[in-house]
Amino acid sequence: MKLRHFTIPVFIPMQACPFRCIFCDQEKISSHVKIPAFEEVSRIIDKHLATIPIENSIIELGFFGGTFTGLPLHQQEAYLNAAKPYIETGKISGIRLSTRPDFIGEEILIFLKKHDVKTIELGAQSMKDEVLKKSGRGHKADNTITAAGMIVKNGFRLGLQMMIGLPGDTLDYSLFTATKFVELGAKDVRIYPLVVIKGTPLEKLYNSAKFMPLSLQEAVKTTSEVYKIFEAAGVNIIRTGLHPSEGLLNGEDLIAGPFHVSFKELVLTELWRDIFSKIHKPENTSQISISVAVNELNYAIGYQASNKNVLLEKFKKVSFKIDESLKNREYHVNFY
Repeated sequence: MKLRHFTIPVFIPMQACPFRCIFCDQEKISSHVKIPAFEEVSRIIDKHLATIPIENSIIELGFFGGTFTGLPLHQQEAYLNAAKPYIETGKISGIRLSTRPDFIGEEILIFLKKHDVKTIELGAQSMKDEVLKKSGRGHKADNTITAAGMIVKNGFRLGLQMMIGLPGDTLDYSLFTATKFVELGAKDVRIYPLVVIKGTPLEKLYNSAKFMPLSLQEAVKTTSEVYKIFEAAGVNIIRTGLHPSEGLLNGEDLIAGPFHVSFKELVLTELWRDIFSKIHKPENTSQISISVAVNELNYAIGYQASNKNVLLEKFKKVSFKIDESLKNREYHVNFY
């Protein structure tokens, strides 16, 4: 039986970040404003464990939102120790955390390994220095290269996070970043489209016409191209698109940019549309039947049946079927 993976998230927004990126407001993006006290972590874990099926599951604790390794060492230890009883009893397999590339060193890696950290995610965002500089990241691509190498060398699972549509970014730069992530040995990636959040420095640039975010169509297309690189390399794509916090959903915090509650579905729809565009209609046929894997059916049909509607421009009848022998984006086509 296939194992299911679950991550219990603990958000520590904006903690220990030494720079204010022009796009950043973690509190609004994550919808978590209050910083959890150390003793609250166990309550968060218990709450989630009550809803997670323990059998055939791999469960980890994740610290997200801030620069975890920038916290004072005693604070890091207090947070990490909260998971210790659950790890000892086997309820949790290990810990995942996110941090900055320039806050990784040999000593901190030794410390993290002793405290059951298994995966380290770096907020790399881009592998182009000019993009990082314009975004106010405060680190360079070389910092990511060095940190990633140390993380892999010390036996941790490497996760890398990227943003598309940053100031100065291009499609080619995004593809370059994805390719570099693969070369660095990333096992997990997250892909976020840049949006303009209320109260950020990016809002001022947008209001003064000095920055224009990607359109939704541009963001979907760029992400779909990045997707192909990661999938071909066997990299696990953990997340595609921003977490739909209340402020983004109701528009209160969103100024502009390609936010969509079904962003991942749009991207996977685009990938299937690209596949279907290569299908040529044989002469004397008017119908097409496409068989796909069960977990790809909705994406193949497309968001709001958009792929099916495109095919209906060529064929009088279009049908989709499930074939359990197929996986990923494998498919069979029959013409009638």
